[in-house]
Amino acid sequence: MKRCCTYTLGVVSILLLVAGISLVLSKVFPRFVHSMVEKEVVLKNDTDAFEAWENPPAHIYMQFYFFNVTNPLEVLSGERPAVVEVGPYTYREYRPMEEVAFQENGTKVAAVNTKTYIFQPEMSRGPESDLIRTINIPAVTVMKKFQNVFLANLVSAYMRTLGVGLFTTRTVGELLWGYQDDLLASLQKFQPQLDDVFGLFYKSNASNDGQYVFFTGELNYRDFARVDTWNGESSLNWWSTAECNMINGTIGASFHPVITKDEMLYIFSSDMCRSLYAIYEEDVVVKGIPAYRFSPPSEVFGNTTANAGFCVPLGNCPGSGLLDVSTCKQGAPIVLSSPHFYQAEEKFVEAVFGMKPNKEQHQTTIDVNPLTGVVLRAAKRLQVNVHVEKLPHYSETGDVRTLIFPVVYLNEVHTPTHTQHRCGATAAALLLRRHPR
Repeated sequence: MKRCCTYTLGVVSILLLVAGISLVLSKVFPRFVHSMVEKEVVLKNDTDAFEAWENPPAHIYMQFYFFNVTNPLEVLSGERPAVVEVGPYTYREYRPMEEVAFQENGTKVAAVNTKTYIFQPEMSRGPESDLIRTINIPAVTVMKKFQNVFLANLVSAYMRTLGVGLFTTRTVGELLWGYQDDLLASLQKFQPQLDDVFGLFYKSNASNDGQYVFFTGELNYRDFARVDTWNGESSLNWWSTAECNMINGTIGASFHPVITKDEMLYIFSSDMCRSLYAIYEEDVVVKGIPAYRFSPPSEVFGNTTANAGFCVPLGNCPGSGLLDVSTCKQGAPIVLSSPHFYQAEEKFVEAVFGMKPNKEQHQTTIDVNPLTGVVLRAAKRLQVNVHVEKLPHYSETGDVRTLIFPVVYLNEVHTPTHTQHRCGATAAALLLRRHPR
């Protein structure tokens, strides 16, 4: 009997070992965990996913790097601009979801994403009162708007009276959050709808960009936090093709669970007036937690057939690596790119002395935990430029070259503080909730 029991136990142990190995090799356990996560990661009250979506646990910082012009007189004489990067000027960003309202039996949820920026002097190069010499964007916008000979001569004469030129010197705070512009204030008398305050991020602090309606993921886990409509519209109207006007993906704060390496992560950015995508680049580890690094490929801003609709009017493309957003910025000649024209055509880099594109410093990266879709770490980088050229009837432009002039680039940094704990605990919490001891 003793020998029989010993033999039986041995056989059972071997069978259990073989079964365990078979389960691991057949990926039953990973599939089981994936299935649980897909069902549990949904935007609904009293869940970890909803809490993290409503009040992101990660610390988010917005860093601004300005390009200070060192040779303005030479630029007006037709020489190549020389700029010096100044920064960072860092702000803590708070971005809770507010006015949350569930719709259609919990399959959708409406909200506004209010963003507030608080200056962090200890993380900045200097105070917000630092002076920066840069392109006078309001003046360039006005000059481009009034090209009629009579009006151009009139505006040019008035600009000389005000002492307004192609360049301006303003504080960091003014350039970011707004200042009253004398030229705009004068024009406002004839066009009351015109705002006399200009700032690169004017009206962006302690405010939101409108109402979003998101899918909750209740019907399909891949729809988790995906944008359904923005300001009541399911598509944009700035671009010339339906494909370019599509609103795709999430707002970039989180993604659906169970992410694979061969998929594209779509992001809708109202600041960029478009949707874009990121692809898998490499495996990384963020404070002990595995993650996939995704980044936008060069094709996102490339001169490709798929991007032809972003050239407005049709065929008016600024060049590979650039996005002209003047059509959605009230006519201001704003052109977006990666910092230091990273991944753009070399001619844009060579046109401005001081450009030093570098992948490590200027690439946008998003490190996502593939199981939960939680963003563990991110560096979202974008540069604001101005299209500058010599304009007839405006002596203020001198003999300036036609070029894309860099003004500032921003780096939105998501740090892994607290996030790694939430991410690491999510899968275990899901299983324990369904299968308590």
